[in-house]
Amino acid sequence: MYVCGITPYDATHMGHAATYVAFDVLGRAWRDAGHTVRYASNVTDVDDPLLERATATGVDWRTLAVEQTALFAEDMTALGVLPPDTYLGVVESIPAVVDAVRALLDVGAAYRVPTPGSSGLGDVYADLAKDADFGAVAGLDDDTMRALFAERGGDPDRDGKRSPLDPLLWRSERPGEPAWDGGELGPGRPGWHIECAVIAREGLGLPFDVEGGGSDLLFPHHEMSTSHARLLDSGEGARVHVHTGMVGLDGEKMSKSRGNLVLVSRLRADGVDPMAVRLAILAHRYRDDWDWTDAGLHAAQERLERWRSAVSGNGGPDATALLAGVRAAVADDLDTPTALAAVDTWAQESLAGTAQPVEGAPGVVARTIDALLGIRI
Repeated sequence: MYVCGITPYDATHMGHAATYVAFDVLGRAWRDAGHTVRYASNVTDVDDPLLERATATGVDWRTLAVEQTALFAEDMTALGVLPPDTYLGVVESIPAVVDAVRALLDVGAAYRVPTPGSSGLGDVYADLAKDADFGAVAGLDDDTMRALFAERGGDPDRDGKRSPLDPLLWRSERPGEPAWDGGELGPGRPGWHIECAVIAREGLGLPFDVEGGGSDLLFPHHEMSTSHARLLDSGEGARVHVHTGMVGLDGEKMSKSRGNLVLVSRLRADGVDPMAVRLAILAHRYRDDWDWTDAGLHAAQERLERWRSAVSGNGGPDATALLAGVRAAVADDLDTPTALAAVDTWAQESLAGTAQPVEGAPGVVARTIDALLGIRI
């Protein structure tokens, strides 16, 4: 599986955490079922939002990217998210991106657009007309695609493009912006969508099973990156696209642009157990939109303490049904709320002391919820 990574210009907020916890559970379920799992991800360590934040704060963009990527890794480790097998940044992937864009130009699936005020080679755009299957990922009508493209970083009104939806593959050098040697492309830097197509291809090969991310990545990002992958290898990218819901605060989507962020690092600094944070996330179906609340965190903290108390002895209720129940729940489209409820039932019986104790049962329970749900108790 390939899960789209962060743009490291701010700390990990709860929307990020919910996404990576969800796909961590998917990987755990696959491994528990006996599959060999290869997991790849990226970090968009050069992009407009990162450059804008660096300029606004007076911090070098490279320093900001390194600091925030490191903080993200700390947050993920604290939350029990198993790291990817392949984790590549855009900067280190630029040679592979250049090769991919040149290949698309060579087969006529990309074209150049002159850059205003520059005598250089211009920007390079993908020609979506060359992809007969474009639109199959999101299944949206043209008006909706244009609106979302404009809202989510696209440039439908750019002069010289063959189609408003054609996405940028290579941005030629602009004054004051970082740029790299693109060979025949000229100096510049990658567009957004091509980076994921290339890094997934490098880390997993094409095709692969699952491409994941937040629901706001369905279009244009996953639509475009899958199109690039198809045109690169005359085949396909991800077989299945899976998306997590949006996490809100006070009725609004949690986002960096709004500034209404609940940060994992801040909760950790305040002494909140990361396992309680993970439990608060797992209390919701991964596909659903939901709001982060203090009440939800408090309920997760109480649940964590009950579970820890329930597994503290040598004996407890037989754990066979619990193990089967948790496995069945995560196999049912990652139904983590049902999995948590199964553990709750066992914990209640254990604390009540009414069941015939089975020696070693608490250990089975602890290993089950660690292996499948990522909760260390």
